[in-house]
Amino acid sequence: MDAGESLRYYFLMKIPYETFEHEADIGIRGFGDSLEESFAHAAAAMYSVVVDVGNVEPRERRSITVSAPERDLLLVEWLNALLAVSDIDRLVFSKFAVSIRGNELAGEAWGEPLDRMKHRPRVEVKGATYHMLHVGTEEGRFVAQCVVDV
Repeated sequence: MDAGESLRYYFLMKIPYETFEHEADIGIRGFGDSLEESFAHAAAAMYSVVVDVGNVEPRERRSITVSAPERDLLLVEWLNALLAVSDIDRLVFSKFAVSIRGNELAGEAWGEPLDRMKHRPRVEVKGATYHMLHVGTEEGRFVAQCVVDV
C-alpha cells in the first residue's frame, strides 16, 4: 500500500465525513457502515461547511421525510429538506439519524437556533446539487456525496 492508498484508507475508515473544493462550490462526502449512516454523515459534512458543528448543541429535534425514485436523488432531497428547515426555523444542526426504506427516507436532525456569536457562520449553503452526485460503496463502506451550492 503506497502513501496515497494509506491516506485514503484512513479517511474511509476513521473520518465520518469530508469536504472538498470544487470550483466556486464545495463538495461533501459522508462515509458509513450503512447507507443510512453515510446519509447522516453527509448531512454533518454539509453543516460543517456552514458552522463548526462541534459548537452546535443538539437541543431541538426536527423530523424530515422525503422520497425519490433513486437513492442518489434521495440524498439531494434529504439535504435540501434539511436546508429548508434550517432556513424556515433559523436552526443549525449537528446530529442526524436516518432510516431508509425503499424510496423513502425518514430522518431526524438535532440542533439549535443559529447564534452568530456562538456559531460564527462561514458560508451559506444554498442547496445540494446533482453535480458529482454519487451514492455507493467504496472499499467496503458506503459513500454519499454531492456538491453543494454556496
